[in-house]
Amino acid sequence: MIALVRLAVFGFLGLSVIYLLVSVYSRSIRREKLENRWDEKYGDSRDEAARTAFINAGMRKYEKGFRRKLIWLVFVVPIAVFMVTVYLVNYQ
Repeated sequence: MIALVRLAVFGFLGLSVIYLLVSVYSRSIRREKLENRWDEKYGDSRDEAARTAFINAGMRKYEKGFRRKLIWLVFVVPIAVFMVTVYLVNYQ
């Protein structure tokens, strides 16, 4: 029983680290795309306030979007695979 608890704790910690890394990477990629889109659209515009507002609006949209929610599959898929494997090994 203690081995199962240890597996669950370390598994959760490992998945949390992976989730954090994927989340930070995804946010940075989205922010970079927004910055590039601003540069393509407005070029050498010196209006930093408008640029910042554009990027912040895009990031708020990203936070509510479907792509960010897909990152939660980092937790769901490994746990589901583990549970199916345990079921198939023990009950088939």
